[in-house]
Amino acid sequence: MSAQNESKEQAAATTDATKEITSKVGAVDLNEKKEDEKPAETVQDTDSKNDDDDDSNMPITVDSLCMNCHENGTTRLLLLRVPFFRDIILESFECPHCNYKNNSVKAAGQIQPRGTKYTLQVTQPEDLERQIIKSDYGVFSIDTLGIEAPKGDGQLSNVQGMLMNIRDALSADQPVRKALDEEVWAKLEALIARLSAMVEGDEKELPFTISIDDPSGNSWIAPSPRDEGQRYKRTDYPRTREQNEELGLAADAGVTEGAAITVDADGNMVQTAGDPSDLDIVDGKVYTLPAECPGCAKACFVNMQQVHIPHFKEVFIWATVCDHCGYRSNEVKTGGSVPEKGKKITLTVESREDLNRDLLKSDTCAVESKDLDLSVQPGTLGGRFTTVEGLLTEVREQLHGQIFSDEDDHAPKEATESAANITPIHTLSAGDSMTTSDKELWDKFFAKLDSAISGQLKFTLVLEDPLANSYIQDIFEPAPDPRLKIEEYERTDEEEEELGLKDIKTEGYEGEEEAKRAAKEAEEEEKKKYEIKIEEKH
Repeated sequence: MSAQNESKEQAAATTDATKEITSKVGAVDLNEKKEDEKPAETVQDTDSKNDDDDDSNMPITVDSLCMNCHENGTTRLLLLRVPFFRDIILESFECPHCNYKNNSVKAAGQIQPRGTKYTLQVTQPEDLERQIIKSDYGVFSIDTLGIEAPKGDGQLSNVQGMLMNIRDALSADQPVRKALDEEVWAKLEALIARLSAMVEGDEKELPFTISIDDPSGNSWIAPSPRDEGQRYKRTDYPRTREQNEELGLAADAGVTEGAAITVDADGNMVQTAGDPSDLDIVDGKVYTLPAECPGCAKACFVNMQQVHIPHFKEVFIWATVCDHCGYRSNEVKTGGSVPEKGKKITLTVESREDLNRDLLKSDTCAVESKDLDLSVQPGTLGGRFTTVEGLLTEVREQLHGQIFSDEDDHAPKEATESAANITPIHTLSAGDSMTTSDKELWDKFFAKLDSAISGQLKFTLVLEDPLANSYIQDIFEPAPDPRLKIEEYERTDEEEEELGLKDIKTEGYEGEEEAKRAAKEAEEEEKKKYEIKIEEKH
């Protein structure tokens, strides 16, 4: 049995104890145990101690099976809140009988509704110190070299540490490779040399790109206030059915595609036939559609309403509600054909009137304000139909809740993330994990954003949408708006590639289909002739 499988089985053996601990543990300390302290208590001892003293500063200790020698070992659990991110559990296993040791990181919260992918372009040696959390389902990649680290035990490290792990893993079997295949050995030696240069921050290897893709949404790369443009990017995406099955989120059996769902008198979801004649969509009418919850993969409802925006187009407001796990979300989607050009909308905000303008931001729209040092990449917030003030407020709340923990004096209660019902736990405040200069930059950024939201600061806001599906209200209609500028632009090749427009064939596809059909028929005829010849021989 491999060490990786052993680690997973050992971790599974402590799952029940972990659930019990998360509801009982008090504030814990990261300080190492002193020599004159008593040995750590077992779960039962710790429970009784927590009842008497809520200020316990010891990691939780659990007796668990060693998968190496099958004797009893010890697992230490430490609950930790990571700034910019969420709660994690640090696990450390040690067996006194065979001296087997192992450590890993587990997500203390639930599986996120969507998968996430973080991409970082490392441009300076300081980027090597950025913290990385990789869950059991996360895949870490060095995109520049085309190297991918497979899924395995969770890790809490930094960029440099992840690079060193890959380099050391490749170096481990090099003597054997040299004896078996010197050509492969030589190629890997060159690759290992490049990895070593990256670890040291050699300017010859800068910049390079890394990424971490996690369908559970529980992996993460730390952001920086100095990130500009596309250097740091987070993308949220819906999971596939295969990914849900891998995470243990299997859909309910018997729910078929295209079927409508109703609720009986007992509140149970019942599958019924849909009405194929109800095809017309009426403005303002709410339609309830069957769907699969992205959070738990069970059957849920999606409420859809078509709304017409004056002087623009029809948009669809989607609201997902799951009665099983409580998942809720809302998003705005636009319809219609793909325009030939993208659209850039520039608004100069000078008064409260401008903050109250209606605003539609599609999923493909990027938001930028150089006056506020703000840059929101496409796909970050999804589709939103709100106001200029509402968009800035949502950006502030989401970003502030990630940068500062809920125990930080700077963080408002409504801006923090849920602690996944694990309270209280040890928290690293923003000052513990970032330099003074970084903290000052974040404080200045939020102060400037607050001034803009309150109407005290004039600024310019730019929406750039390659599909031209975004909109800002013209309050001077029909007269020209002196503070609103709308431009069309040619999409770049990169935008065309990301949107999948280069794969769309609008001309000559009829002839191509006929050619494929003719080739298939010829292949079948040839197969029949071959079968006839075999029968004649017999």
